[in-house]
Amino acid sequence: PSTPPAPTPRPEPTQNDKQQGGAAVASPSRAKAAPVSRPLDQYKVLLHNDDLNEMMFVVQTIVEVVPMAAQQAFSVMAEAHKSGVALVTVTHLELAELYQDRFQSKGITATIEKA
Repeated sequence: PSTPPAPTPRPEPTQNDKQQGGAAVASPSRAKAAPVSRPLDQYKVLLHNDDLNEMMFVVQTIVEVVPMAAQQAFSVMAEAHKSGVALVTVTHLELAELYQDRFQSKGITATIEKA
Protein backbone atom coordinates (compact mmCIF):
# COMPACT_ATOMS: atom_id res chain seq x y z
CA PRO A 1 0.00 0.00 0.00
CA SER A 2 1.27 3.43 -0.88
CA THR A 3 1.04 6.36 1.50
CA PRO A 4 -0.51 9.61 0.41
CA PRO A 5 1.91 12.50 -0.09
CA ALA A 6 2.44 14.74 2.91
CA PRO A 7 0.63 18.10 2.73
CA THR A 8 2.73 21.06 1.69
CA PRO A 9 3.42 23.24 4.74
CA ARG A 10 1.85 26.74 4.67
CA PRO A 11 4.33 29.59 4.92
CA GLU A 12 4.30 31.50 8.17
CA PRO A 13 2.50 34.85 7.90
CA THR A 14 4.84 37.80 7.58
CA GLN A 15 4.60 40.93 9.75
CA ASN A 16 2.92 42.70 6.84
CA ASP A 17 0.32 39.91 6.59
CA LYS A 18 -0.41 40.21 10.29
CA GLN A 19 -0.89 43.97 9.97
CA GLN A 20 -3.21 43.41 7.02
CA GLY A 21 -5.32 40.97 9.05
CA GLY A 22 -3.88 38.00 7.20
CA ALA A 23 -5.60 39.06 3.98
CA ALA A 24 -3.75 38.86 0.73
CA VAL A 25 -2.81 42.22 -0.69
CA ALA A 26 -3.31 42.74 -4.42
CA SER A 27 -0.30 43.83 -6.36
CA PRO A 28 -0.42 47.38 -7.71
CA SER A 29 -0.90 46.07 -11.26
CA ARG A 30 -4.18 44.44 -10.21
CA ALA A 31 -5.49 47.33 -8.12
CA LYS A 32 -8.45 49.24 -9.53
CA ALA A 33 -7.59 52.60 -10.99
CA ALA A 34 -8.94 55.56 -9.06
CA PRO A 35 -11.84 57.27 -10.80
CA VAL A 36 -10.73 60.20 -12.91
CA SER A 37 -12.08 63.46 -11.59
CA ARG A 38 -12.31 66.64 -13.57
CA PRO A 39 -12.23 70.11 -12.09
CA LEU A 40 -15.59 71.66 -11.24
CA ASP A 41 -16.82 74.50 -13.42
CA GLN A 42 -16.03 77.86 -11.87
CA TYR A 43 -18.49 80.70 -11.24
CA LYS A 44 -18.00 84.38 -10.43
CA VAL A 45 -19.86 85.87 -7.48
CA LEU A 46 -20.57 89.50 -8.36
CA LEU A 47 -21.55 92.25 -5.91
CA HIS A 48 -23.77 95.00 -7.28
CA ASN A 49 -23.84 98.56 -6.01
CA ASP A 50 -27.07 99.86 -4.49
CA ASP A 51 -28.19 103.07 -2.87
CA LEU A 52 -29.89 101.29 0.04
CA ASN A 53 -27.07 99.81 2.13
CA GLU A 54 -24.35 101.70 3.95
CA MET A 55 -20.83 100.98 2.80
CA MET A 56 -19.61 99.59 6.11
CA PHE A 57 -22.64 97.26 6.32
CA VAL A 58 -21.69 95.91 2.90
CA VAL A 59 -18.07 95.39 4.01
CA GLN A 60 -19.20 93.63 7.19
CA THR A 61 -21.56 91.41 5.19
CA ILE A 62 -18.84 90.43 2.71
CA VAL A 63 -16.60 89.42 5.61
CA GLU A 64 -19.44 87.37 7.15
CA VAL A 65 -20.50 85.67 3.91
CA VAL A 66 -17.17 84.97 2.19
CA PRO A 67 -13.91 84.04 3.91
CA MET A 68 -12.23 87.36 3.23
CA ALA A 69 -10.23 89.90 5.24
CA ALA A 70 -11.88 93.23 5.98
CA GLN A 71 -9.34 95.19 3.89
CA GLN A 72 -10.06 93.07 0.82
CA ALA A 73 -13.82 93.30 1.48
CA PHE A 74 -13.49 97.10 1.60
CA SER A 75 -11.75 97.03 -1.80
CA VAL A 76 -14.55 94.90 -3.27
CA MET A 77 -17.20 97.25 -1.87
CA ALA A 78 -15.33 100.31 -3.21
CA GLU A 79 -15.06 98.76 -6.67
CA ALA A 80 -18.80 97.99 -6.72
CA HIS A 81 -19.55 101.53 -5.53
CA LYS A 82 -17.32 103.06 -8.19
CA SER A 83 -18.14 100.88 -11.20
CA GLY A 84 -21.51 99.37 -10.29
CA VAL A 85 -20.32 95.79 -9.93
CA ALA A 86 -17.32 94.00 -8.42
CA LEU A 87 -15.95 90.47 -8.39
CA VAL A 88 -16.19 88.99 -4.90
CA THR A 89 -14.78 85.51 -5.56
CA VAL A 90 -14.65 82.65 -8.05
CA THR A 91 -15.73 79.21 -6.87
CA HIS A 92 -17.76 76.15 -7.84
CA LEU A 93 -21.49 76.51 -8.51
CA GLU A 94 -22.87 75.18 -5.23
CA LEU A 95 -20.75 77.52 -3.11
CA ALA A 96 -21.41 80.46 -5.46
CA GLU A 97 -25.16 79.88 -5.05
CA LEU A 98 -24.76 79.72 -1.28
CA TYR A 99 -22.89 83.04 -1.24
CA GLN A 100 -25.53 84.62 -3.47
CA ASP A 101 -28.32 83.43 -1.17
CA ARG A 102 -26.51 84.75 1.90
CA PHE A 103 -25.99 88.16 0.33
CA GLN A 104 -29.62 88.34 -0.73
CA SER A 105 -30.77 87.37 2.78
CA LYS A 106 -28.94 90.49 4.01
CA GLY A 107 -30.59 92.69 1.37
CA ILE A 108 -27.49 92.94 -0.83
CA THR A 109 -27.66 92.25 -4.54
CA ALA A 110 -25.25 89.59 -5.78
CA THR A 111 -25.33 87.55 -8.96
CA ILE A 112 -23.36 84.60 -10.27
CA GLU A 113 -22.13 83.87 -13.75
CA LYS A 114 -19.92 81.23 -15.29
CA ALA A 115 -16.25 82.21 -15.14
